[in-house]
Amino acid sequence: MRNKPTFKMNMPEINVYILIIGLASTALLFYNIYVGCLFFFIFLYIVSHNWRVTNIRRKEWTKYIQNLSLDIDETTKKAIMNLPIPLCILEFDGSISWYNNKFHEMTESSELLGVNIDDIVKNLNLRKVLNENKEMYTEIKYKDKEYTIVYNVIKNDKEKNAKYLMMLYWLDKTEYLKLERSYNDEKNSLMLIQVDGYDDVLKSAPEEKRPLINVEIEKILTALEINSKGALKRTSKDKFFLVMNRKELKKLESEKFSILDKVREIDHGNTLPVTISMGIGVDGESINENIKLASGALDLALGRGGDQAVIKTKDKFVFYGGKSKAVEKTTKVKSRLIGHALREVILESEQVYIMGHKYPDMDAMGSAVGIYDICKSCNRQANIVLDSSNESIEEFVKRLKASEYYKNLFIDHEDAIKNCTRNTLVIVVDTHRPNYTECQELLGISDKIVVIDHHRRGVEFINDTVLLFHEIYVSSTCEMVTELVQYMENNVKINKLTAEGLLAGISLDTKNFAFKTGVRTFEAASYLKKVGADTIEVKKLFNSDIKDFITKAEIIQSTKIINDNICLAYTETEADNINIVIAQAADELLNIKEVEASFVLGRKDNKVFISARSLGKINVHVLMEKLGGGGHIDIAGAQLKDVSIETAYSMVKDIIYECLKEEE
Repeated sequence: MRNKPTFKMNMPEINVYILIIGLASTALLFYNIYVGCLFFFIFLYIVSHNWRVTNIRRKEWTKYIQNLSLDIDETTKKAIMNLPIPLCILEFDGSISWYNNKFHEMTESSELLGVNIDDIVKNLNLRKVLNENKEMYTEIKYKDKEYTIVYNVIKNDKEKNAKYLMMLYWLDKTEYLKLERSYNDEKNSLMLIQVDGYDDVLKSAPEEKRPLINVEIEKILTALEINSKGALKRTSKDKFFLVMNRKELKKLESEKFSILDKVREIDHGNTLPVTISMGIGVDGESINENIKLASGALDLALGRGGDQAVIKTKDKFVFYGGKSKAVEKTTKVKSRLIGHALREVILESEQVYIMGHKYPDMDAMGSAVGIYDICKSCNRQANIVLDSSNESIEEFVKRLKASEYYKNLFIDHEDAIKNCTRNTLVIVVDTHRPNYTECQELLGISDKIVVIDHHRRGVEFINDTVLLFHEIYVSSTCEMVTELVQYMENNVKINKLTAEGLLAGISLDTKNFAFKTGVRTFEAASYLKKVGADTIEVKKLFNSDIKDFITKAEIIQSTKIINDNICLAYTETEADNINIVIAQAADELLNIKEVEASFVLGRKDNKVFISARSLGKINVHVLMEKLGGGGHIDIAGAQLKDVSIETAYSMVKDIIYECLKEEE
């Protein structure tokens, strides 16, 4: 850089002095014209000399500043050219107008000037950058390296018309990402494994072959330990603990936990299938947190019927498997224990509110009335929370209101919320999801909540219950309540109409004893028949009018068949009982030869209802869960808010095709 000039700028006081000299010389002219003229000429010379010297100095200073700017520009150019990161400057059309050495090395291209950036790197949304007033970032992969591109728009004012250019800084983060991936891959993931119904499975095999089942399970899990480079420990006869790193867990995910299928193939004369449930905890802050996550994941896997793996992080769940139906338990010990506990909880409560899910069906209403009779046998006042009826329960509700036995049975939301206290017992039947309940506000008021449900467990669950009776192998909640009635310590006498409601709920969820029906289902039905249930009266509860038959006929006529074994249909007809109509239509479609599953959609108000049915080969619960619904492996459903029937139809179709693609 050039040396700074040694001269000093003219001081403002000099002009004052010159002015004083000029005034003094002018004054002398009045006293002595000769001396005055001499001093006046000296004054003019001083003015001329000062102007000339000041002008010269101004030019020299200007030249110095210009040279200094040139030095800075030259230094800036050299710095940019030798910048340790790739940099390029683009015109608005994407053509490269300038680049530095690092960018040239990165692209390994001889000709870059004037080349459009899209010809080098694809998917750069330059127009979006121009519309933003802030710095933009893009993650890009280029020649086996990963970059973060920082965009900066600059304005060039040197030309007459302002010109805008775009600077792109390429930050290479390949090594950082490799280190991050390596760190994440080496994280430990904890896995809790449980053999589903271990004792029942062993009992279903010949005694001499039972050890072989045990050996086969250990053999498969030991192979998993070796292949995953993990550490396996058996903690009890049916429970295992496995530690592996995150990288190996990803391999299991990519295989969709094929170990579930290997275990299911074990066959040593056992009539019940061998299945396992796996709960995996990952990405916790500590090992202790991962264990808690794994425990929660295992509980969820078991609550969904077992035969599946559930991965749980701090903010989400991932599900794999779930292809097998839950196996009915032969023992009724749990029903007896729950019945005893329920009686104690009821006796400790002065007020009991019973509620099912929104848009209740006969399973929800029948089981609610069954619980009402249990409360009545314990000399406790109970009410069923219900704001409005619907077509599926209208006939039954009408009969209840006409009977003196059920006087003041129903209570609306407003009164229930107003009268509910912390000590009020709230019994939820036929759902375990808080936002699906008839009146969710009661769950936040009461400290005593009981849940009785048979649906496969979802991510949302009513927590902090004083009593939980959740059995997914049971056909219906009405069957569960019927068993509670039978096995409570004091003899519960139920009303004839209650028995018919319970039998109607069982008939609804089993599709007249065709689906999900076990020995205990028939035993419960037999008991209800014995206490007075009339099957003809039960049948009348499901009678439909001519409009419903016409709607079902239209649905069946417009059905599309996917992959030769899946029916998909919808109706644009709106009706108050559209959820019942589409459910019945879905059942009818399963009567078609070679059809394994059916999906029917209908609209009511601003909601689209979806009914899904299966013969067991296709897990409709998993499909409906992707739309926020749930149910069972063979009976499931979902509700979509604020979407058109066409959009919902497309969503279901996409999910079906996604499922078919995964099975290929």
